[in-house]
Amino acid sequence: QVQLVESGGGLVQHGDSLRLSCVASGRAFGRNAMGWFRQAPGKERGYVGGISASGDITNYADSVEGRFTISRDNSKSTMYLQMNSLKAEDTGVYYCAAALNPWIPATSGFRFWGQGTQVTVSS
Repeated sequence: QVQLVESGGGLVQHGDSLRLSCVASGRAFGRNAMGWFRQAPGKERGYVGGISASGDITNYADSVEGRFTISRDNSKSTMYLQMNSLKAEDTGVYYCAAALNPWIPATSGFRFWGQGTQVTVSS
């Protein structure tokens, strides 16, 4: 089992930056690929991006490519989502998730979830 707790959400303005954190406990953090998802009001939860267990491989949704950066510090059991040039359409609840394997899986392969943190971008 993996327990995940997100933090860092808040209300920001268009063009601002924000960094989210996800602290993991339970299973050895360095063994799991991790990911970020988000859910906008009235929409399904969607993939933001992922990072391999070692941190050397990342991928991103087209909508955030070039603006968002995922990183991790395995010594702190923490994953980060640096969000720059925020837009109103980035508004939503952001969730971190953990996979069972060290490589980034398909979105259905993420098995453990945090409770989410709200990000609101005003235009």
